[in-house]
Amino acid sequence: MTRTRKRRCAWAGRQPHMTRYHDDEWGRPVHDDRTHFEMLLLEGAQAGLTWETILRRREGYRRAFASFDPVKVARFDADKKASLLRDAGIIRNRLKIDAAVANARAFLAVQREFGSFDAYVWRFVGGRPKVNRWKAMSEVPAATAESEALSNDLKKRGFRFVGRTIVYAYMQAVGLVNDHTLDCFLRRPASSRSGRQHGILTAGSQKSGPMAGGRM
Repeated sequence: MTRTRKRRCAWAGRQPHMTRYHDDEWGRPVHDDRTHFEMLLLEGAQAGLTWETILRRREGYRRAFASFDPVKVARFDADKKASLLRDAGIIRNRLKIDAAVANARAFLAVQREFGSFDAYVWRFVGGRPKVNRWKAMSEVPAATAESEALSNDLKKRGFRFVGRTIVYAYMQAVGLVNDHTLDCFLRRPASSRSGRQHGILTAGSQKSGPMAGGRM
């Protein structure tokens, strides 16, 4: 099957940049700290916008935020942040830019405490991807008990733009949860697609919130 003819989660649409992201990244377990930082930054930037808006600017964010290196971003000073407000390649929002720098510093603190951000974040799903069994995107919650727990802990650690809905989108993106709908061609467990060995938590093996919502 070609990329365009495959059955996908409804949010992926037909735009090539969206289908590539859906096919190649979304829901695949991440264990690289820089990728974790990238997705936290991008999901925070999405607040109040669509994911497509951010995805179209992804390379702009990569250039502006030092290839998502948290060590370098943590060193951004007032002059650097002011220059970012003039950068047309990103969302020029002062609060979001300030949050990205603050989050880089908080991210490094988590690494120091746990050895890696990856070791820290996977604890919130018991170290294994949680695989849900949604028939349609309308069934996918906007947040869950796990995303609320992670959101609350991140806030305590000084992270910003990490509300429970933003955090759930991040969890979906990095494969902490697999929310590909049952009719999606990527329905196979994310861990087997990624080549990494993990157990799988199916829906029902842990409690999650009942709130309704969607990816976008």
